[in-house]
Amino acid sequence: MKSRTLLVLIAVSCIGLLSFALYLQHFKDMQPCPLCVLQRYAYLVIAIASLIGAISNKPKLGAGLGLIGGLAGAGTAAHHLWVQAHPAVSCGRDPLEAALNQLFTAQWLPSMFKADGMCTSAYDPILGLSIVQWSMAWFTGLTLVLIFIAFRRRA
Repeated sequence: MKSRTLLVLIAVSCIGLLSFALYLQHFKDMQPCPLCVLQRYAYLVIAIASLIGAISNKPKLGAGLGLIGGLAGAGTAAHHLWVQAHPAVSCGRDPLEAALNQLFTAQWLPSMFKADGMCTSAYDPILGLSIVQWSMAWFTGLTLVLIFIAFRRRA
């Protein structure tokens, strides 16, 4: 499959994941915590970078930029999984919440980027996995595909 096609599929996947996050937030009342919001930013970075790579016909550039979001998102999801596995460590409201909610994106589009939830909230699993586990799986898969695109010999 061509790199440009893969990048478009990655962007569409990320937009779909962000849409599903909004569905869970607004229709299932699952409020995003600060770590969830950071993962949303990472998915957005991957989507934008992938589209830039596909549109500009520079797939390696798009994949390389997308890798930044993929690695950041995977790291955030890994930390989020650790926090959920150790709820006693949490002291309630995360200090990161105030900083995130002051960003212009949270002010401009609060329905997507405002953190209102708790990182230790345990929501019902979806197909056997928690939302954070699904996010980690998606970041892992997307990052592997982006690495493949960035280092393949032909575009």
